[in-house]
Amino acid sequence: MKAIVLKEFGGVENLEEREFTKPQVAAAEVLVAVKAISINPVDVKTRAGKGLAGRMKEFDPLILGWDISGVVAEVGTGVTAFKLGDEVFGMVNFPGHGQAYAEYVLVPARHLTLKPKNISHEEAAAATLAALTAWQALKVHASIKHGDRVLVHAASGGVGHYAVQLAKHLGAYVIGTSSAINKDFVLGLGADEHIDYQTQALEGSVRDLDFALDTIGGETTDHSLNVIKEGGAIISIPSGLSQAVVDKAKESGVIASFFLVQSSGEDMRSLADLLEKKILRSVVAETFAFGEMGHAHLRVETGRTKGKVIVTI
Repeated sequence: MKAIVLKEFGGVENLEEREFTKPQVAAAEVLVAVKAISINPVDVKTRAGKGLAGRMKEFDPLILGWDISGVVAEVGTGVTAFKLGDEVFGMVNFPGHGQAYAEYVLVPARHLTLKPKNISHEEAAAATLAALTAWQALKVHASIKHGDRVLVHAASGGVGHYAVQLAKHLGAYVIGTSSAINKDFVLGLGADEHIDYQTQALEGSVRDLDFALDTIGGETTDHSLNVIKEGGAIISIPSGLSQAVVDKAKESGVIASFFLVQSSGEDMRSLADLLEKKILRSVVAETFAFGEMGHAHLRVETGRTKGKVIVTI
């Protein structure tokens, strides 16, 4: 089978396609013939030696990637939820060694769910790490409820475009930030208000928020704390929270936290239901062939994608 190996941390020139023997299935695993792979900022950061590189450096060969959609090719003896030929999708072993950049990927059955028949493999692969992050932040950690005022930063991006839709589904009043060029896109996702982060100061645009989902970090986190009401909360997902931010949040009576998304077939089933009912939709910004993985990484690296970047096999 074909797989793309990261020879060493650094530029996209270190991504190299190699041939491997098809992996053997353990009792609780499923072997998936991959049709589509979603590329995330964490893929790009890890390739460059940041992100999850510290966790990944021990693996040889190191195969990046966590998000897949495909067809069940083999089923472990202990697996009853899936059968040969089932179309499935999920986030594999995150934040461990997912090895998703391959024609065949071994997946713990508990990380998968059935792909809705009315969406493509590209749309399904898109709705894995990014959609899971939004779901776990809003539903699991923040418990967003009807009437909450919710701010979503980078609302046109991978995590953001799912977060806007999910927050609206949960009954929130949603404010999304993006550049002006993506205003109509963000409002089209269901946002009630749009803030152009390039020309509008956050503090002068909104106040008394119940929750903010910060997908950017840095100064964005600091400014967000100024518009969240006492008793409100912020989750920042890029790189954790500095002590200064933690202290400022405490002084303001705001709950500030960081979390790392976890693989979960149960949460994937919730997302699959929303996708099937068209409550949630994936926006695919651009699709690349498997041999164009480096180009896909460079596209994500711009930080300017609307929706998700997908690689197909």
